[in-house]
Amino acid sequence: MQIRVYYEDTDTGGVVYHSVYLNFCERARSEAFFSRDLSPVLENGHFVAKKIEAEYMASAKLGDMLEITTDLLEMRAASFRLKQSIYKGEKKIFELFITLAHISFEGKAQKIDMKTKELLLGLFE
Repeated sequence: MQIRVYYEDTDTGGVVYHSVYLNFCERARSEAFFSRDLSPVLENGHFVAKKIEAEYMASAKLGDMLEITTDLLEMRAASFRLKQSIYKGEKKIFELFITLAHISFEGKAQKIDMKTKELLLGLFE
């Protein structure tokens, strides 16, 4: 997914705030659903971030066009793990490893059913 850096994403020097990289990755995950006319909020629950590891390699600046890639690394009974990378041109500037847990609308952890696993495999592989 491509995204442009806007003024609201940056500090007064035009450099992207560190937390905005997480927003960009969230948008890419959501867009995987939206681009297929689906919602990330599913019939029986949704996903929440359980663990995040982030590495900042270089800065993005106002006006830059960025490419966000998402790869499914692991599928477990009630969670899955993704690697998301942000590129400016050919240069990787950010990398995120995120574990997302499946929870019910009441906030309880629950197993990912087969239909949802198949959906996730189709979205992120």
